[in-house]
Amino acid sequence: MAGQGEHVRVAVVGSGFGGLGAAVRLRREGITDFVVLERAGSVGGTWRDNSYPGCACDVPSHLYSFSFAPNPRWPRTFSGQPHIRAYLEQVADTFGLRPHLRLGTEVEAARWDAGARHWRITTSRGDLTADLVVCATGPLSDPRLPDVPGLDTFPGRVFHSSRWDHDADLGGKRVAVVGTGASAIQIVPAIQPQVARLTVVQRTPPWVMPRADRGISRAEQWLHDTVPATARARRGLLWLVREFQVGAFTRHPALLRGAQALAASHLRRSVEDPALRARLTPDYRIGCKRILLSNDYYPALTRPNTEVVASALKEVRGSTLVMADGTEREADAIVFGTGFHVTDMPVAQRVFGADGRSLAEHWKGGMAALRGCTVDGFPNLLFVIGPNTGLGNSSMVLMIESSLNYLVAYLRALEATGAAALDARPQAVRSWNELLQRRMARTVWNTGGCVSWYLDDQGRNTTIWPGTTAEFRRATRRLDLREYELVPVAADRPQRAGAAS
Repeated sequence: MAGQGEHVRVAVVGSGFGGLGAAVRLRREGITDFVVLERAGSVGGTWRDNSYPGCACDVPSHLYSFSFAPNPRWPRTFSGQPHIRAYLEQVADTFGLRPHLRLGTEVEAARWDAGARHWRITTSRGDLTADLVVCATGPLSDPRLPDVPGLDTFPGRVFHSSRWDHDADLGGKRVAVVGTGASAIQIVPAIQPQVARLTVVQRTPPWVMPRADRGISRAEQWLHDTVPATARARRGLLWLVREFQVGAFTRHPALLRGAQALAASHLRRSVEDPALRARLTPDYRIGCKRILLSNDYYPALTRPNTEVVASALKEVRGSTLVMADGTEREADAIVFGTGFHVTDMPVAQRVFGADGRSLAEHWKGGMAALRGCTVDGFPNLLFVIGPNTGLGNSSMVLMIESSLNYLVAYLRALEATGAAALDARPQAVRSWNELLQRRMARTVWNTGGCVSWYLDDQGRNTTIWPGTTAEFRRATRRLDLREYELVPVAADRPQRAGAAS
């Protein structure tokens, strides 16, 4: 528990891949004076919160894991939520992170104290101060629920996919799934056989590709365990294939025609009914929204107890769902697969910089960070999975590890200069993000003819990285001090016991 007056060198917020990865890198750098603040009762982040039926990753297992913590025992090419969560628990144990964890500790506010040159952090279990804060809350941590009039009058169960109500018995019930994104296409086939009636409320159909999933044999697992180089080679090949795909997303979207033809063929083979197939056919270029992978989503939609309503949910009147097209459906339970607060991260409302303004206020014109990691006016605050570090076709763990390289470079720069803090120069942040947006202009995410969760309210893509993971790794390999102002140590700052690494 974070005690009153406790001071640490680094406070990490969040214990998913980003937070645990930061903790491992800190220990490897010789820094043991840190805490990991986690609002939940266990580690795992997104993979703890999302426990809905059918939850699994759409990135191959051997690529969706830390390079410094390979797992030769992945059971499938695409792992399910329980295995990924177990992997993260194992990382916490293997690297001795348990003593640093502060579970059940929600960060309520973090304020930069310009006089003391450190962060003052208020949590649900007491206050502490830290020289440096690593924000690893991630973009998929706070669910987004639509503001539907009359929802409070609904007599049945209502919950978001990332807050699955495991006490709700959906067997024999009329269930509405609102949304057709990555979570919904896993939930629908998982619950369809048990419900009496399934209504899928679809505002925009996704492009769905076949999912090349299979079990990984014990012989393969043995080989990867006995000869680790084979696991590294497998990971390298998976990475290389995705690196070659990036150009189609970022520079030449016309090259995605082949993938779109494959997805269209997958739809034709799976859905015979021409009317249903028409409702499920997107009118935008593949890749503009996240490409989804499933072999059983389309078949589930063809079952007699399932209906796809190609309209948005407009209103709820008791147990009646009213759609934007005026049609009505009855339901006993509503499951929202409506995504997360990605471009308006709630944590930004709780972080206050050198001028006293919140990060949310600072970002009112759109999220922006230098190399996806630091923000002007917020000294010694670093993001893992910050603005424009998302991916459309590869593993976020690769981007996380690159951001952690930058974290280490940042800490070494503090040590080398003797500064109390570094503050990103506004011009450096602007230049970096102007370059990103220029590159973004020709990507499929901006030109593909869709409106996705990658875009903010101004239509700017502040989520995706418009390049390869290798490019981002090079951009974050070292820190350029010319992009920062050095904040000197306070003249009267007292020496704190235990503040050194």
